[in-house]
Amino acid sequence: MQIQQYMASLLVRVFIIILILPLHELAHGFVALKLGDPTAKNQGRLTLNPIKHLDPIGSLSLLFLGIGWAKPVPINPYYFKRRKEGMALSALAGPVANLLAAFVGVILFKLIPVSASAVQTVVLYFIQINIFLAVFNLIPVPPLDGSRIMLLFLPEKYYFNLMKYEQFIFIGLIILIFSNVLSGPLSFVSNGFMFLFDKLTWFLGSMWFLG
Repeated sequence: MQIQQYMASLLVRVFIIILILPLHELAHGFVALKLGDPTAKNQGRLTLNPIKHLDPIGSLSLLFLGIGWAKPVPINPYYFKRRKEGMALSALAGPVANLLAAFVGVILFKLIPVSASAVQTVVLYFIQINIFLAVFNLIPVPPLDGSRIMLLFLPEKYYFNLMKYEQFIFIGLIILIFSNVLSGPLSFVSNGFMFLFDKLTWFLGSMWFLG
């Protein structure tokens, strides 16, 4: 059973690498384009082609450790009419894409027959990893997406001073993750999204049945 679960987890991680990480980055670039920044489009990043998005180290980290990243989509805030809001919205687009993918996964999970337990296991891992990636990226520290959202609430000089140390902050964050210091809060928020999606799909299903 443990081997089956490991293989299911590995299969989902491969799927995340070739589709979900590109979707995450595409969402960043697409929203940035809609807000006036063509940088990602000009560099060919508005695509689901994984070759355009994947970072080798980030992909291997996700495959074997469960935490990874893609090559960030370039965003030039000077194209935005309102720079802070543009940065925040384009940053939020990636985690939202992951949450939407997880929500679709919850719907599929409920449509799969109980007898197809192996398929259910794969879909469940797909849901969990998407939610975790969204929650992880919303942590408000550089270089994660949450740090760009944090710009809405910080004076620019403090924000850009903080960004100078983003590599060291990220290393510290990874240490906290693998030392399980943040496992409790991350699990709490992830479980909250799982509960929300479960209730929302139940409500939508009831409305469809009654309709």
